[in-house]
Amino acid sequence: MHVQLFLGLATVFAAIIVFIYAYGFTIVPKRLSITRLEVYSPSLPESFEGVTLLQFSDTHLGPQFTLPRLRQLVDVIQTIRPDIVVFTGDLHDAGSADNIAKYDPSPLLADIQAPLGKYAVYGNHDFGYGRKTRSSGSFLSRAGFKMLVNEREKITLPGGDSITIAGLDDYVLGKPNAESTLSKLDKDGFNILLAHEPDVADRLTRFPVDLQLSGHSHGGQVSLPLVGALVRTRLGRKYLKGKYLIHDSQRKERPYLLYVNRGIGTTRIPIRIGSDPELAVFTLRGSPSNSSHSTSLRF
Repeated sequence: MHVQLFLGLATVFAAIIVFIYAYGFTIVPKRLSITRLEVYSPSLPESFEGVTLLQFSDTHLGPQFTLPRLRQLVDVIQTIRPDIVVFTGDLHDAGSADNIAKYDPSPLLADIQAPLGKYAVYGNHDFGYGRKTRSSGSFLSRAGFKMLVNEREKITLPGGDSITIAGLDDYVLGKPNAESTLSKLDKDGFNILLAHEPDVADRLTRFPVDLQLSGHSHGGQVSLPLVGALVRTRLGRKYLKGKYLIHDSQRKERPYLLYVNRGIGTTRIPIRIGSDPELAVFTLRGSPSNSSHSTSLRF
């Protein structure tokens, strides 16, 4: 009797494990959540009112997230028609140079249209086999993305008004230089920062950044009730997913807003549970709205 009970419970437990794995492997990674938010800043020039910025991150191209699926993702981005597109790191998953070469996304990413520009930063997986080469930069550059490696770039409208977008090198494997990149930002202007790892936000609040966009954490990738995120990574533990208002008494009336994108692909384990792949679309506003919502679809 005890043996039969044990075998019965073991069978049920095994079935649950198989179901969870199948669900996380075949269903959740193919869902796509489109999160829409409005970002308010009195520093935003009036002519930028209503400008849209789309962020995607952590595609981890490889056997799991393939080029045909990237094609579908690009098609979705094109239907949104953003003014600005940013990619916040980890184009390919880890692998050899030959393996990465099999997944050349340049022709697909080149199809993304963004009248005010396409920008990208490196993530820790963008350093290629042996962590010595920056494998993704050439792919993204050929696709029309401006790689921001400790650099600032002004986005200027025909009337002369501008905002600034800055990008820091990866904090895990790169050579980030926040001081030289951010100290000269216009204190009266609207400034966006791309930084792959979200937890570096706590180090950067002394700079006049209005919005930091990050990825890296995958939203935990596997997040279970009562347990929380199972996949936590260096500099992606504190700020896991979604929007955060970073408090700093020195900033007074200028909030530091951080948004952590859940990313698209997977790493370490090829499953997602409780953390759907995500595109984030930001509408820039000069006055408060506090509007945000999300929609989901399959791709």
